[in-house]
Amino acid sequence: MKNLFSNVRGDLFGGITAGIVALPLALAFGVSSGLGPAAGLFGAIFISFFAALFGGTPTQISGPTAPMTAVSMVVIAGIIAANNGDVNKALPIILTVFLLSGLMQIGLGAAGLGKYIRYIPYPVVSGFMTAIGVIILVTQILPSIGYNAKEDAEFVKQFESQVEEVVLNRYLKDTKNNKDTKILTLEDFKNAVSEGESIVMTDIVKESKNLASKEASGVLGTLKVLPRALKFINWLELILALGTIFIIYGFKRITTAVPSTLVALVVMTGISVGFSLDYKPIEEIPTGFPIPNMEIFTQFSLSSLTPYIFTALTLALLGAIDSLLTSVVADNMTKTKHKPNKELVGQGIGNSIAAVFGGIPGAGATIRTVVNINSGGKTKLSGMIAGLMLLVILLGLGPIASRIPAAVLAGILVTVGIGVMDYKGLKAIPNLPRDIKIAGIKLSSEVIIMIIVLLLSTFWNLVYAVGIGLVIASLMFMKKIGDLTAQRSDVKPLAEEAWADEVGLTKKLKETVFVKHIKGPLFFGSTSDFQQLAKQIPKDASSIVIRMDRMQYIDQSGLYALEDILVDLKKEEKNVLFVELQAQPRYMLERIDIVPTLISEESIFSDFTTCLHWLKEHNS
Repeated sequence: MKNLFSNVRGDLFGGITAGIVALPLALAFGVSSGLGPAAGLFGAIFISFFAALFGGTPTQISGPTAPMTAVSMVVIAGIIAANNGDVNKALPIILTVFLLSGLMQIGLGAAGLGKYIRYIPYPVVSGFMTAIGVIILVTQILPSIGYNAKEDAEFVKQFESQVEEVVLNRYLKDTKNNKDTKILTLEDFKNAVSEGESIVMTDIVKESKNLASKEASGVLGTLKVLPRALKFINWLELILALGTIFIIYGFKRITTAVPSTLVALVVMTGISVGFSLDYKPIEEIPTGFPIPNMEIFTQFSLSSLTPYIFTALTLALLGAIDSLLTSVVADNMTKTKHKPNKELVGQGIGNSIAAVFGGIPGAGATIRTVVNINSGGKTKLSGMIAGLMLLVILLGLGPIASRIPAAVLAGILVTVGIGVMDYKGLKAIPNLPRDIKIAGIKLSSEVIIMIIVLLLSTFWNLVYAVGIGLVIASLMFMKKIGDLTAQRSDVKPLAEEAWADEVGLTKKLKETVFVKHIKGPLFFGSTSDFQQLAKQIPKDASSIVIRMDRMQYIDQSGLYALEDILVDLKKEEKNVLFVELQAQPRYMLERIDIVPTLISEESIFSDFTTCLHWLKEHNS
């Protein structure tokens, strides 16, 4: 508690400034997610406060971020589509997924897994972050030009024929299940249809609008409807979006003391309202303190949640990566050391509470954290103040914030999309080593991974793209290590690789003794080369010496490869001797009875000198 109030003045300025910077981004991310600006604001309030209170990075400011929003957007769209476009019906499931994600983050931190996040390969992170930027840029094209697929009557009409049968069947099923109504005859059927005609037509229009909106969503959807959208450009909306972008980049050249994003938001909203322009505002932000959504618990269904468990885990891991990367930035700026596991617990608590109150998930936000530090923030009090600042804005300025033009938030998101892309990784592409060959062409494995993740994330699925990227990166890494180990463990005649203590091996002994050096681990990546050993052993060699002093590890693949070779050598009645067998390989060999069944204790030597004496005695 003493440390919490050790820098009140600096934390106050840092928290207030970070909160102001967070406001336009929170609103924009909320709109982009599909749950509306209030969801973004609620997420920013609760995540900022509780992640700071319980987290392990004192200067970190948390809230909705571009990567988390991009994944959340996919989750939200999928669940809404599965619930026939009914947001209210889908909301409890959506928030339950977000709550589960937060609980998983707490579990990751409690299990001490925070330190392992850094092992995720950079090409996977780079491709993902660049994809996030591309997704945000592309999906904000339609809002920037004022096009909404739901409002395009001609476009919506194209889907009416597709939904008529579905809506009719649904209505008839509901009617038949009604205890007071039983459709038994054709006349009853006609009467039921006549009575529900107005309801059915309303549902058809609603479903058609939902289908049209779904058709125009995401990167592929945007590109598909873009030619049509360009015919219906709303020039006012486009000017508002471009004006926002211009101010954000232009004001930075004047001063960085005042956040340019906030300046753009205030100026463009002021112009729109002041001149009574006919613009499209964002959804209305509810007034009053956020209320918990108890339907998360009262309508909880394990069967409804089960399909999204992997998605929740992906959100949890992404939030962990996002937060801990920002923690590293904070460490570098403040010359401190964050506590990764405690930070994950804090982020998990923040996301869990935000979900209960209807907020979208978030993570540590780099820009807001940097602003906090530069403004004087040093303790977790600054992050808590940032959350309280946003709550004050919500309670006092909610009705005013509801008048913000949607195009202005689209313009803000365009700059976010441009900023979030990994330019460092993109610039490095021409200079990365070309370490693999595909169809005779030399390519960089890291570039391939980055591009695969980028393309799959952009045009298919963010969640699966990261998983596939990790698998490919792991396989390529194992291949490289296997090749490297195999190169160092080449099987060569003794004359080509004699070690210093092998000088006592006489010329006569060399004719009947074959020595194999194993350098490095014997694992699945090097077994194929090791299996060539039997083919290289001279026919007249009666004793095979396998030197294992540099083989500290053997896995199951290496174990069985060694066993196969030993079995063949024993069939040929050759003596096989082990020298300096290490602890882990010995344990593994004993577990499957290679020692002592195939290799007796008398055939295992602590050093080569002792082995040499045995060779001289038995090969004289």
